[in-house]
Amino acid sequence: MRYGWLLFLFFLSCKSKTSVDNIIHNAIVYTVDSLFSVEQALAVKEGKIVATGSNADILNNYTAGTITDAGGKSIYPGFIDGHGHFYGYAMALNSVDLIGAISWEECLQRISAFVSRRSIEPGEWITGRGWDQNDWDIKEFPDSKKLDSLFPQNPVYLSRIDGHAAIASQAALAIAEIKAGEKIIGGLIEVKNGRLTGVLIDNAMGRVAGMIPSADRVSAEDNFLEAQENCFAAGLTGITECGLSRQRAAWLDSLQQAGRLKMKMTIMLSEDPVDYLPGTVYKTGRMHIAGFKLVADGALGSRGACLLHPYSDKPDWKGFLLGTEAYYREALSKIFDSPFQAYTHAIGDSANRFILDTYAGLLKGGNDRRWRIEHAQVVAPEDFKKFGDNSVIPSVQSTHATSDMYWAEERLGPERVKGAYAFKKLAEQNGWLVLGTDFPVEDISPFKTFYASVARKDVKGYPATGFQVDNALTKEETLRGMTIWAAKGSFEEKEKGSLEKGKWADFIITDTDIMTCPPEQVLQTKVLATYINGEKVYEAAGALK
Repeated sequence: MRYGWLLFLFFLSCKSKTSVDNIIHNAIVYTVDSLFSVEQALAVKEGKIVATGSNADILNNYTAGTITDAGGKSIYPGFIDGHGHFYGYAMALNSVDLIGAISWEECLQRISAFVSRRSIEPGEWITGRGWDQNDWDIKEFPDSKKLDSLFPQNPVYLSRIDGHAAIASQAALAIAEIKAGEKIIGGLIEVKNGRLTGVLIDNAMGRVAGMIPSADRVSAEDNFLEAQENCFAAGLTGITECGLSRQRAAWLDSLQQAGRLKMKMTIMLSEDPVDYLPGTVYKTGRMHIAGFKLVADGALGSRGACLLHPYSDKPDWKGFLLGTEAYYREALSKIFDSPFQAYTHAIGDSANRFILDTYAGLLKGGNDRRWRIEHAQVVAPEDFKKFGDNSVIPSVQSTHATSDMYWAEERLGPERVKGAYAFKKLAEQNGWLVLGTDFPVEDISPFKTFYASVARKDVKGYPATGFQVDNALTKEETLRGMTIWAAKGSFEEKEKGSLEKGKWADFIITDTDIMTCPPEQVLQTKVLATYINGEKVYEAAGALK
């Protein structure tokens, strides 16, 4: 009789448990909620977090068809890249990879190998990206002469690492009908001794880039899927895509609707808001068209960033805005009268000041419009407070600091560089900021973002004491910047970015606890599994038994 009563109680307890789809326990669960709570287990149903808590809490109160023992591994909200270029990254998979080339000669060797490997025919376009003259012994822009001699019948277009300069072969320049001596607002066509060198900066690039044939739909979709897999393997479940046309956004949306692309995307439209607005906000479970991206200036590496005072290594040059001041004022005024956000690329201290002041004239103090400045790389000391005064959100990329630190002082000088890559000071203005990578300008890895934010070192561990370490972020600030703050940067913090009841179950499992391990170990971290809406979209081979 006693055993029968115990059996009855056992079945009663089983029936009282809530049924969910998935339980993961025996983990270190960083919820990234307001208290930065750390739990042991979580339960998921219909793609959303039902509960987090101790192992006992979850296992005693929930039952599931799939129960996973995480073996003491760490769980984080899925990383959200607050500023990246998924579309461009995918398209670049069919181009020559020039990242890390230590000379122009090495670039040419890589191009030749690519042409041979892909059996490129005469007349066919050759594209590539990633060269950086700052990594070469001779830190000067290349010339197209050798390019022309190697590939006389092929139009060639090679974009610089930052996407703000390119070199094109004479065949490509001819197709675009570019002539020596032409002037372009917000751009530069380089000429030496009356001859085109092939170097194009900022707005001049579009003349050639616009002539490159689009990839066919089948191969492009394959690229998207490969890019997505790379994102999942890196722990990314979402990205703020920085600058897409409506047509490209619609293409990605169609793939999401068909269930092929599961990556979540927040889109900054590259459309001219003056022409587009008024328009309507578009939002599905995986895509959010949140606002418009304006580009105020170029990049520091190609000396296109707009500075208040001349470059230290080019005393007659201050860079330039890419459009007229009147254009930016009109565009931002149009956005202000709409439900959309403004996202403006600004690198130099002059560009940042102009955009901050233009924002201030519209926002007029504290607000919750969440207008952003993308990069905010060089800021004059007196301008930092303007972020807080008008609730302007800095969206920064930590690995830009550790990539640029080798030559940034040469461009800016010892005093001005102190206001560059000042992430801690920027974070203090509103109490939060957005972190991203700007991939493929930088590596896709969020762990490199984490390491650069906290240690202020590159992957080689340089410099030993860190680069301007007074602007390092804490581990908690960094994790928030890659998750909940990245979501908040586009008004999405109520649905993702933390592991809390009712939010989408976007999370990752890693083999290393990046919150407690020595900073150097962060770079060796492996993602064991990635989940979006509770669905496992990636698992490393043999990761979870």
